[in-house]
Amino acid sequence: MLSIFDLSLFLNGFPIKTARKDLKKIQAISKEDFEKYSIDKRKEIVNFHLKNNPFYSQFVGETEYKNWESLPIMTKKELQTPLQSRLSNGYKEKYYSNKTSGSSGIPFIFAKDKYCHALTWAVIQDRFGSIGIDFNSSLQARFYGIPLDFIGKTKERIKDFLSYRYRFPVFDLSDAFMETVVDKFQKNQFIYINGYTSSVVLFAKYLKKKKLHLKTICPSINYCVVTSEMLFEEDKTLLESQFGVPIINEYGASELDLIAFTNTVNEWELNSETLFIEILDKDNQVVPNGKEGRIVITSLYNKAHPFIRYDIGDVGIIDEKSSFKKPILKKLIGRTNDVAYLPSGKTTPGLTFYYITKSIIEDDGNVKEFVVKQTKIDTFEIEYCSEIALTEDQLQKIILAITSYLESGLHFTFKRKEKIERTPSGKLKQFISEIK
Repeated sequence: MLSIFDLSLFLNGFPIKTARKDLKKIQAISKEDFEKYSIDKRKEIVNFHLKNNPFYSQFVGETEYKNWESLPIMTKKELQTPLQSRLSNGYKEKYYSNKTSGSSGIPFIFAKDKYCHALTWAVIQDRFGSIGIDFNSSLQARFYGIPLDFIGKTKERIKDFLSYRYRFPVFDLSDAFMETVVDKFQKNQFIYINGYTSSVVLFAKYLKKKKLHLKTICPSINYCVVTSEMLFEEDKTLLESQFGVPIINEYGASELDLIAFTNTVNEWELNSETLFIEILDKDNQVVPNGKEGRIVITSLYNKAHPFIRYDIGDVGIIDEKSSFKKPILKKLIGRTNDVAYLPSGKTTPGLTFYYITKSIIEDDGNVKEFVVKQTKIDTFEIEYCSEIALTEDQLQKIILAITSYLESGLHFTFKRKEKIERTPSGKLKQFISEIK
């Protein structure tokens, strides 16, 4: 019998039971045969898109698969065209779609076929299940953003109910808000935390300042899972000290899948079942394990939309002790977000701009890149790169969205640029604070 979370997936057309069975079959493939499985799946998905996806066959410039290394690297810029132009034949009506977070500064709309999306959830459930967390029965304390419009907020609250979680919106991380968080932990039997790294770290800092220990306040808490931003070693130590539970590091991308998750022996294990992950140098050559390079990922099961040799925009290192079936992510470089400090004393994570992005980007690919800089306590500078300059109405809409998420009395300037500067690592950081 399907439980409430699985039932919600099933009713939305995602074949979760089939996906879960298929995932177990993939995991049962021997270590010796796993490389062949990956090679076969890569060839299969490339051939499918060359035959059924005009966007991809035009991008490759071929109609037949020749060899893996000759396939071009796909970047986010190539995907900033209307979604319908990128969908495969046979998948133009039935698919799952969403917007990327824009945390890289390059937002776009993507699609997955429903089986692929079910496999994504099967992988997520498998990883969380490995540490004893069941989405149907383990109460989650969720440190995430939430849309402020009625429809968007209602949808997220329904998802929270179906996923058995209580959400702490992260747009206000003041001491007054943290008091209410502590009160909720005292009154509820939360099993685990899941949330943006910076927000969870700020909660731990508040506990330390108040000389509080989470396991004492909420004895039922067993794990803390941080996601979406870099987890530095000193922050991990702080979390372990103030929470009294193991800290799990999750790395994922909404357009792809769960990419890496801390396993039971404290390794950051990459997803080799539904993804193929390469580390490439500036010349698009694979680097040896232990060497730093660009993270390039192939989705092995997405037939609705090609993500083949897709440069996610991050830099990382695969551990030397990795095997083909069990690759280990040794280090992830460049996924950091600053915290914004506001005149009222409110603090809010840089990923707040993820939700602002979602409210302003459109499916025409006009805004190619953007960054938000906090230059003073009350002043923000927004740089953007677009084909057509934003109109005054569009600029006012952005200001209204930011004000509704943050607070009134803030000042904004907009600069349209031909090119937006990147960090030394090549990463485009969406939010930069110049406040000391």
